[in-house]
Amino acid sequence: MQLPRERPRVLHVITRMILGGAQEDALLALDGLARSGDWEVGLVTGPETGPEGTLLPRARRLGIPVRVVGPMRREVRPALDIAAAAELRRLFSELRPDVVQTHSSKAGILGRWAARRAAVPVVIHRVHGVAFGPHASPWRNALYVALERAAARRADRLVVVADAMRLACLEAGIGRPEQFVTIRTGVDVRPYLAADERLRERTRRELGIASGEIVFVKLARLAPLKGHEYVLRAARELEGELPGARLLFVGDGALRPRLEALARELLPPGRCIFTGLVEPERVPALLAASDVLVHASLREGLPRSLVQAGLAARPAVAFSVDGAPEVIENSRSGFLVPPGDVRALAERMLELGRDPALRGSFGSRGRERCASLFGAEALVRATAGLYRELLEEKRRARG
Repeated sequence: MQLPRERPRVLHVITRMILGGAQEDALLALDGLARSGDWEVGLVTGPETGPEGTLLPRARRLGIPVRVVGPMRREVRPALDIAAAAELRRLFSELRPDVVQTHSSKAGILGRWAARRAAVPVVIHRVHGVAFGPHASPWRNALYVALERAAARRADRLVVVADAMRLACLEAGIGRPEQFVTIRTGVDVRPYLAADERLRERTRRELGIASGEIVFVKLARLAPLKGHEYVLRAARELEGELPGARLLFVGDGALRPRLEALARELLPPGRCIFTGLVEPERVPALLAASDVLVHASLREGLPRSLVQAGLAARPAVAFSVDGAPEVIENSRSGFLVPPGDVRALAERMLELGRDPALRGSFGSRGRERCASLFGAEALVRATAGLYRELLEEKRRARG
């Protein structure tokens, strides 16, 4: 039997530490737990692959111990998946954590199996999004739903970033209602609140954007289902209606060549700026330089970029999918439009682009709402409270 420690040991397990919302969420929680002095923390991840960047250097700068599990990959690869599960089990048996919290589908499936096999007292999975849905093939949906149903039985709690994720899981037969807890994503609000007009003008000069130009920004990897093509086609409809409007695509990914070609086809030269990869610390400045965030993803958990835009007092136009309605108050802090509707997207972009007073009122409401709901302190406090509750349940069960 594992003896209780003065400071419980917590391991977070995630498939990849790319530049992404789930990864930033995990780091924020781990850093907050470590800073409190009440917890020992560690991070377990697969190797970095692809063009999406990495947050591992930041994890190490924060002093979070990191273990890399070589065989763990995002894609379904049975031989590597079996090896990764075995390595995770050995690692948990060696480190003997009191709590294992998994993130993302692959690490969640393998990590929960390994944690139970290694007799970890508390096992939690955080649902940032689901890998199944109308945009996946039937065989992929069937596979992931079956795996997630089995993995849910190995978790003490399923922590969702948005209530929409709870509904999606329960509708698919994943988990029991009493397993679910909502702990919303967290963001360090300070850099967004500190951004000012001087930062806006300086960043615009660096990007080659004139002070009077309207800028629509999208923060997302250049990857399938992120919806950049919808934004480009909506911007095409604005030609002649909002002269000189610019697009700013922040991020990189495998679709960059295709999207650059589409931008050249649809828009005049220089109208769409591709920044490539940027450090997360750069995001407040890029939002300050922009006027409206456009979020056209077809699948998302709780969109972190909508929270970031809200904190920066920037209104948003977003497809009404998954957790977007839990961030945006429609027609109060931004606009929600039907997914895939380019005309509606363009109309709402035009409405905000033409009306600075509307942008200002929406931005103020969004900032107030996001600062109260999505601060880092709330994430850390709720996470620590859940851990304590479950560890106490386990202690009482042992007698």
